[in-house]
Amino acid sequence: MMVIGLAGGFDPDCRLQYDLSYDFLHDSAAVLLDDGRMVAAVEQERLNRIKNTNRCAIPAIRACLEIYGARLEDIDRFAFYATEESANDVLNAYHTRMGVGQHRVCIRTLLGDLLEEEFGHRVNHEKFHFADHHRCHAIGAYVHSGYESCLAVTIDGVGEGNSVLVQHVRGGEFEELRSIPESSSLGHFYREVIRFLGYDIFEEYKVMGLAPYGDAARFREFFENFYELLPEGEYLVHLDRVAKLHTITEPRRGDAPFTQLHKDLAAAIQEMLERSVLHMLRHFRALSGESRLSLSGGVAHNSTLNGKILRSGIFDEVFVHPASNDAGCALGAALHAYEQLPSAGACALEHVFVGRDVGSDAAVHAQLLRWEALVDVELVDPCAVAAELIAQGKVIGWVQGRAEFGPRSLGNRSILADPRPIENLTRINRMIKKREGYRPFAPTVLEQHAHEYFEFPASVESLPYMSYVVPVRADKRSLLGAVTHVDGSARVQTLNRRQNARYYGLIDAFYARTGVPLVLNTSFNNNVEPIVDTVDEAMACFLTTELDYLIVGNCQVSRRPDAGDAIEQFEVTIADTVALQIMNLAVEKGQRERVVEIFVRGGKVRRCQLSEAMGGFLLGVSDAFSFVELADATRVDDADRQKLLEELHDLWSKRFVVIRPVSAPSSVQRGQGV
Repeated sequence: MMVIGLAGGFDPDCRLQYDLSYDFLHDSAAVLLDDGRMVAAVEQERLNRIKNTNRCAIPAIRACLEIYGARLEDIDRFAFYATEESANDVLNAYHTRMGVGQHRVCIRTLLGDLLEEEFGHRVNHEKFHFADHHRCHAIGAYVHSGYESCLAVTIDGVGEGNSVLVQHVRGGEFEELRSIPESSSLGHFYREVIRFLGYDIFEEYKVMGLAPYGDAARFREFFENFYELLPEGEYLVHLDRVAKLHTITEPRRGDAPFTQLHKDLAAAIQEMLERSVLHMLRHFRALSGESRLSLSGGVAHNSTLNGKILRSGIFDEVFVHPASNDAGCALGAALHAYEQLPSAGACALEHVFVGRDVGSDAAVHAQLLRWEALVDVELVDPCAVAAELIAQGKVIGWVQGRAEFGPRSLGNRSILADPRPIENLTRINRMIKKREGYRPFAPTVLEQHAHEYFEFPASVESLPYMSYVVPVRADKRSLLGAVTHVDGSARVQTLNRRQNARYYGLIDAFYARTGVPLVLNTSFNNNVEPIVDTVDEAMACFLTTELDYLIVGNCQVSRRPDAGDAIEQFEVTIADTVALQIMNLAVEKGQRERVVEIFVRGGKVRRCQLSEAMGGFLLGVSDAFSFVELADATRVDDADRQKLLEELHDLWSKRFVVIRPVSAPSSVQRGQGV
């Protein structure tokens, strides 16, 4: 039986009809199961390049089918990550407010229309299956945990009115123990408070990284006005009292520096989250008698919280799903569509490398050679060369095989560096990731050496998904300057050869050279884009950051010092998700100025004002062009030509435009399931 699970919204990349709030829909994804095994999973953000996108994931379905070599007609069921009633309620409410189209559309008709538009094939509506949002989170985590029985807990902002669902699972049978409504949502409270720190939805993890710089005690008593811990694991959250924060601070704006007050607020909100969740878990551990926990939902990506749970001793075993965000609900929805869940252990998660493949070494080499006007490409032993470069202090991009499913780069789409020099922390944040300097990086350590460097329960052999923050051993902290956070902790990933042989080989080679069995690992992207997925996206990130080298497959890529103006001949396109607009701005009383902006439609708004020459040209473009065509059309002189080229390169680095060799192909390879 083959099932597609679907999460996300209803708008295709090229148009916005519903444009629903990211508070309700985000992390669009598709997952393909074959007899319960996850054989392909693709997040829509990897395709349309909008972080946490809520656009329709029908293209992600196509990618999953291509990965596995299946056809749409082969699919027995299509499962959506919400109940049919709640999905129709959302559509009805939106039609009432906005008057979209001439007729109200139900969810079955809408999904059928979207599939037919993409594939030219009408799917029988009886194949559509719907599942409760929190149940989707829980089922995916339970099945992939491999546990026969456990306490299954999901915690997020909101899903169909609830923010928490606690269930006791035995032999695939789910017994609900507690649900906590949206009115006491820890996820929403965290989001509301971090706005006082200048952050918003999807930036909660940044505040988690800031919290260790603060002292939670400073605002502990103040924060006790915001929540109550009640008997029997209950708690209340008073979202309506968040405005009281105005009595102690104004919201931080823009790029203003973080004060100690901001850091102390971050520590207080993190402590509140931990106290509330641990309070709940202790009660239900005692009530259920279960020694195992499976955890999922957006809040389960708070790896500091997860580390506290792991080390608390409340449970003997803890499994946090690596795709605990709403993308993981596509998995749970697909599993829900099976009449009987796989037996315990049958589908226990072994790895998450189930995305698109960059292709064979020969295919990768051929793709990279198309960029040879800008780079040198050399066939190498990737593990040995990467280890040597990292040992020499270089920072490299590393792209291999199939992409990871979930928000963490786990060794196939990573930026790697030496974990020892603290300078690497500053350098990568500033020059490559282009983000706040306080943000920590994670280490990947060979599994057999993990307990030598990090403190976590001796009974736990592996932590393969970068889901837990744990202490770095005191005698290793000065050695691991680039991956040890200010509080002496690290978000650790353990690795064995079975999970990823090539990545293991790299770290093992680095260990042989340095005596250190771990590397710094962070996601391969800059601050405005999702993790890279393809060879061309890896090249774009390499050429618009200060990465030293790029290794894709068995190819080493370095910049050509004599590239000169070769990039001027490359193809430039504007993505379907990017738009331009003319604005007539008042600049002084009685005076107005015409400007052109380029911006990404949907997601966290990103926009940039264009020069007159660039704006005028792009407004008239309907197809791909080259810089030479741009310069000729705008008739600029040599000095302005250079400025125009720099502006185009800046637009590329901010991912408003795509630059690539002419007629760039795409490649999706068939892979194996897990």
